[in-house]
Amino acid sequence: MNIRIFIRNSFKTEEYHKAAEIRLVHSGNDYFETLENLILSAKHTLHLQTYIFDEDETGKRIAKALIVASERGVQIYMILDGYGSKSLSRKFVKTLRVSGIHMRFFSPLFSSQNIYFGRRLHHKVVVADQNIALVGGINIADKYHGSAAEIAWLDYAVLIKGSICQTIINICTQVYGRRFIRKQKKVKKIPKQIQLHEPFFVRIRENDRLRRKNQISVSYLQAIQKAKKSIYITGSYFLPGTRLRKALIRAAKRGVEVHLIMAGVSDVPVFQTATRWLYDLLFRNGIKIYEWEKSVLHGKVAVIDDKWTTIGSFNLNHLSAYGSIELNIDILDQQFSDSFQLHLKSVIETGCKQVFPIHQNNHWTAKLKRWAAYQITRTSIKIVALFPYINPLKKFN
Repeated sequence: MNIRIFIRNSFKTEEYHKAAEIRLVHSGNDYFETLENLILSAKHTLHLQTYIFDEDETGKRIAKALIVASERGVQIYMILDGYGSKSLSRKFVKTLRVSGIHMRFFSPLFSSQNIYFGRRLHHKVVVADQNIALVGGINIADKYHGSAAEIAWLDYAVLIKGSICQTIINICTQVYGRRFIRKQKKVKKIPKQIQLHEPFFVRIRENDRLRRKNQISVSYLQAIQKAKKSIYITGSYFLPGTRLRKALIRAAKRGVEVHLIMAGVSDVPVFQTATRWLYDLLFRNGIKIYEWEKSVLHGKVAVIDDKWTTIGSFNLNHLSAYGSIELNIDILDQQFSDSFQLHLKSVIETGCKQVFPIHQNNHWTAKLKRWAAYQITRTSIKIVALFPYINPLKKFN
């Protein structure tokens, strides 16, 4: 099926925009060199929003670049999550603010207005001068950069150039300014007839239940339901809801090759154990599972039918679906998706172990441990995710 038919049949009601250029960015040197160059080349404005900003070697390097940019007149608007970046010292924060950076924290756990456990700012986005953006799942910390002794956590981002970045700026401005209720502008839909030589087509997808945004969840579900040939998903904290699990199983039953890259090494072991409770169900339905073993898996990406890719901060679990503020980029481009799928195949071949039913410890105590981890983790993240919506102290802007 060619790209025109794929677009017409699978995404005929969706809103895409042209991008002049897109490039896949990997965690490690690739990401942080790209980020530093983006900051240092900014001329007028720069928006930075991230969940974790650590006060380590990598964090200090990026902070230095931000200060240099600010001191030469770039207007920088920076927002960090109040929980994810809570370890920053007062001195570090003061240094940034004294340099002229407009900086604030998103929703400390306790404030005079609310108590937000579940609603976190999970964006990892930087936009410079309204025409270039870096969006993905990579936080600013040593573990995402790696070193000679330790491989960087496996994760991805995408560099985008073009007028589409104005939409990302609008989102950043909205979050920074706490303007969560705003009139949505109508955007032009993608033409029915598309030539392969035309620019890339992308769409910006958000999840934030308080603002009635559920776009990333819908993107995943629709793309899986429309899959004809193959599905590759990299899931760092993989506990999808019932609808998405059923969609994956139905896809496998109709002949789609479903490949899931899971965490062989996890920074949250109980989450890993909970995910493994789902393996038996997935095995029974012909879904292939691989575990990345070289480092911690933190990526949140999918490639479907060599044509559609999504990259961003969204995890396939209830916390991302109902609690956090998430941002993903959907890319509708055959060449980009085909190249990324080849990369994921290389990841599987060079750094993963394929998991088979025989690898599961089926002693009743091991099964009980996986079941208990699944129930406790699922219940906990549901409570945390739903807390902002039942909190009597909440106030709407």
